[in-house]
Amino acid sequence: TEEALVSAQFIETRSKEVKPRPDILREARHQLKGYFAGSLQVFDLPLAPVGTDFQHSVWKILNQVPFAQTTSYAALAQQLGGSNMSRAIGSAMRTNPIVIIQPCHRVLGHDGKLTGFVGGLHRKQALLDHEARINGTYQPSIFDIQ
Repeated sequence: TEEALVSAQFIETRSKEVKPRPDILREARHQLKGYFAGSLQVFDLPLAPVGTDFQHSVWKILNQVPFAQTTSYAALAQQLGGSNMSRAIGSAMRTNPIVIIQPCHRVLGHDGKLTGFVGGLHRKQALLDHEARINGTYQPSIFDIQ
């Protein structure tokens, strides 16, 4: 909208159509460029994702996960007051309309393994690796060694 970002998703092809862009989209683009350049770790954008009250409660907690750190679905469930809510939290993550900015890529399985991500696990791993490199905590895997 003119006032807030309601969606930021991965797309496979770029539209060639040029449309006037609200200021919020220009600012979101600017901040995403800063994130990928390594100069921005916390987004400061007005957000207005469409979702249920429960989804909003999950996304609010999600926004508190610091840059280059991870949490688990179980830990988020504990914060919401129910240890058996992991599946519902996973469902809220799948419907997160503002990826990267609402950092669902920072949520891992209880065993620390990558689990579902709307952009694909390869993107989730790339985002986690990017943040770890910026933070100075990146540990290459055997697959990264030439």
